[in-house]
Amino acid sequence: MRRSIATVSLSGTLPEKLEAIAAARFDGVEIFEPDLTGFPGRPRDIRDMAADLGLTIELFQPFRNAEGVDRAGFDRVLRRLDRKLDLMEELGAPLMLVCSNVEPYAINDDGLAAEQLWAMAERAGARGLRLGYEALAWGTHVSTFDHAWRIVERADHPHLGLILDSFHTLALPHDWSGIADLPGERIFFVQLADAPRLDMATLMLSRHHRCLPGQGERDVGAFTDAVLRAGYTGPLSLEIFNDSLRSAPTRQTAKDAMRSLLHVEERARRLEEARRADAASHRPAPRRVELFDPPAPARLDGVAFVEFAVNHATQAALAADLLRLGFHRLGRHRSKDVDLYGMGDIRFVLNAEAHSTAHSYYLLHGASVCAIAYEVDDPLRAVGRAEAFGCHRFEGRVGPNELSLPGIRTVGGELVYFTRRRADGSIDFETDFRLETGDALPTPTAHRIDHIAQVLPEGALDSAVLFHRTVLDMEPEPVVTLADPFGLVRSRAISDHRRRVRFPLNIASGRNTGAARSVSTYLGAGVHHIALETADLFAAAERLRANGVEILAIPANYYDDLAARFDLDDDLLATMARLNILYDRQGDGEFFQLYTQPFQGRFFFELVERRGGYDQYGAANAPIRMAASSQPGTFDTLVG
Repeated sequence: MRRSIATVSLSGTLPEKLEAIAAARFDGVEIFEPDLTGFPGRPRDIRDMAADLGLTIELFQPFRNAEGVDRAGFDRVLRRLDRKLDLMEELGAPLMLVCSNVEPYAINDDGLAAEQLWAMAERAGARGLRLGYEALAWGTHVSTFDHAWRIVERADHPHLGLILDSFHTLALPHDWSGIADLPGERIFFVQLADAPRLDMATLMLSRHHRCLPGQGERDVGAFTDAVLRAGYTGPLSLEIFNDSLRSAPTRQTAKDAMRSLLHVEERARRLEEARRADAASHRPAPRRVELFDPPAPARLDGVAFVEFAVNHATQAALAADLLRLGFHRLGRHRSKDVDLYGMGDIRFVLNAEAHSTAHSYYLLHGASVCAIAYEVDDPLRAVGRAEAFGCHRFEGRVGPNELSLPGIRTVGGELVYFTRRRADGSIDFETDFRLETGDALPTPTAHRIDHIAQVLPEGALDSAVLFHRTVLDMEPEPVVTLADPFGLVRSRAISDHRRRVRFPLNIASGRNTGAARSVSTYLGAGVHHIALETADLFAAAERLRANGVEILAIPANYYDDLAARFDLDDDLLATMARLNILYDRQGDGEFFQLYTQPFQGRFFFELVERRGGYDQYGAANAPIRMAASSQPGTFDTLVG
């Protein structure tokens, strides 16, 4: 499958965009007219530059308000068209996108539109060029793909075809199942974009909030599958209008864009394979193009361990805090200055090794989480998939007879490892530790990691969502906007389908929020807090109090409000207030949570208890938690 992207999708000058597109290994490019008009050279210079980079120019766009006009207006259209055809010849672009008319004066006459598009295609064909007609979702009279196709079919010119755009198709409440029945050879080009579900005009959504497929909430994979079933064999091209991407680093956007396009191809492949497996009720057409086929996702069974970068002083201080929480020192690394702590299925690694990746991380960020390891069914397959999606493999220093743990670096540079559980119940990485033996451990305060909340730099949320979705096969949840005392926080959780691994991802709007200050502290993305699941939060809270663990204090007014909103027993409310436990309810499910004070102002722990199938993160409590933690001597918390 040929892969392309529109220059409007990236920031920078046109040469910078082309270089980034080529570096991300795209095959072709759409030249957006404003990028060309702002270029100081000639169109032939762009043609030569693209060729030197190994890129083909697939499309020039857009040509607007060309059909459904009166005779005088169409004479002006033809004069304008001739100049653009001259430009296309010099640029080396074989195809031009013609948008459906959006002006209020447009004439509602399909016959007239077909006649005028035929005349335009005749002029283009005389030069060996083609035109593609696209229905804009806000077109005055033509706003759907099937209406555009009826006009193209009526015009019946070999140099006029249809251009399909997933945004314009999926943004409307319109049946698009007929795409699969279109003649593939008459589909000249396909553009892809995703978008969130926001309550705003389609034009505003299109111009400012499109996103890469996999970052939004539209089924771009199913759209692509329908296009391929129609027999389309041309390029798949990304066209993203997005305010954040207009200021994002050009090369990172291009890398994310390629990862996004590969995600779409994999999704289309899965749908095709599902049809072939159900051949008794479907008759799939033979595939005409080769689609991206990465290793299948590894099964996520949980978080195997969280690694903290520390020095000797913070190692001792954090170890003391962990012991008060109910953790136990399980062992010492065979060759490194690294300790292992555990409780139930939870494993924390405290890495104070000098001249290591963790040490470098500590110098930049202070005591903080530097790596996360996933328990998977096949670590090597997990790494292979990550590499197929453009991630870089990481291999740390390994001592004699020690395990080489497969790992990668994420988009933000953090480390991710993959390990597996053995038949005896142990996890691979534990073989590198001299495990301590002794008395049987008491009943743990908590038994597993429920979720890990991360804070991201502004503009990094969509990129992080795309990484987790493509590499780890996780699915995002809707965006939640939370009120911090000093601004707003956008949070979007992402998890695997079994809910074994969950990450609420948070980003701040405004420099004074706790999230923004946390990013400044971390100098980048970082784990903000780790939620530990317990079977009895009330018993756990009593144990923490007895051990001297400092808990985030919740105002008494919160519990008065709980009494008004929920039918809770007075004694239960009094106990919750005494223990600073927060509460949420979803249907028959209940959620109890409490927070520790932060470790050296950097990260903290949450203990949670889920009852009755509760499946969220207590977002309703977030404003209270953030207000409580913004008091002097505390630290701002985020959703999750």
